[in-house]
Amino acid sequence: MAGRLYIPPLALDRLLPDLAVDETPLTGTNLAPRQPLPLIRLEAGRPRLGRAFWGLTPPWLKVLDHAPHCARAESLESRAMFRDAFAARRCLVPVGGVYVWRPMPRAKQPYLVTRVDRGPLLLAGLWCRFHTTLTEYNDSLALITVPSPSLLSPLSDRLPAVIEPDDAIPWLDPQTPTADARQRLMPADEELLGAFPVSRGVNDPGNQEASCAYPIGPMLRRNPEQETR
Repeated sequence: MAGRLYIPPLALDRLLPDLAVDETPLTGTNLAPRQPLPLIRLEAGRPRLGRAFWGLTPPWLKVLDHAPHCARAESLESRAMFRDAFAARRCLVPVGGVYVWRPMPRAKQPYLVTRVDRGPLLLAGLWCRFHTTLTEYNDSLALITVPSPSLLSPLSDRLPAVIEPDDAIPWLDPQTPTADARQRLMPADEELLGAFPVSRGVNDPGNQEASCAYPIGPMLRRNPEQETR
């Protein structure tokens, strides 16, 4: 699953050179659901960075606690909550990493899943515009999860789907058929992602100290030579 995100300042212009940015990009060390997240969507044929409430909130939703913050890729077309958004309102959430919790004998150990080169990740998501007074935001989103690659499955059985920069525009384009979009929702390559243990201070969603994202042990990765320091 994806219950917390690490979003440092990101060099998004390297991933998406045509990206339009209208406001200061949102960042955070330990972002939890029910908070705003940065999102990228296609507007007038150009990717544009904005922000949205983390928890998909369609117009008919009456209880904010029922807003899902993740959607399983396998259920996108079978659940009414996600079907329309998957067909026409796909988005990307730029992050530096995803926190997961590894079961341990006495207490769960948090890890930060990142690219092995610590570069930015583009996570697949859905967004919708709603007309309720549930939040102060006009847009909301949910991340799309897929099975974790085998290397990281001991930490978490599911992770957000990662969209490669070359696939970003086809993913965002509502003219892309859902069958083609679905092909991009696959577990990440084993060599792309790694994870390292971090302080249990991240367990408190109110803790936004930079130390939440500091490694306290070596990175778990497929190819040790890919690690950068």
